[in-house]
Amino acid sequence: MLFDTDILIWLQRGKLEAAHFVSDEEERKISTQTYMELLQCARSKHQHLVVKNFLQEFGFEILPLTENIGNRATVYIEEYTLSSGLRSGDALVAATAIENNLILGTSNRKHFKDIKGLQLKLFHP
Repeated sequence: MLFDTDILIWLQRGKLEAAHFVSDEEERKISTQTYMELLQCARSKHQHLVVKNFLQEFGFEILPLTENIGNRATVYIEEYTLSSGLRSGDALVAATAIENNLILGTSNRKHFKDIKGLQLKLFHP
């Protein structure tokens, strides 16, 4: 499963339900976009280290951005931004899920609901 940034934030905040949501999955993956979002919220090198250790401890694999992911995300922006307000970060996460044939775990159904072919597993905090 590919996890959206919001799930990891809930997990870092100690939300027990998020821990169960993540631990139910054997394969734990995040997009490079999610990794960058987590790092940009850090306010020090120590917090960067905390993020890296957190991801390693929970066994998350960071999936790279590829040309296909970039192309697919661009198509999503062209197709969904005007009608649904899709943002570039969410387009990259969705494209990563689809290009890697993964279900996207998220609590933000609204951000992804219109993307054709994207399978969601919703977390309810």
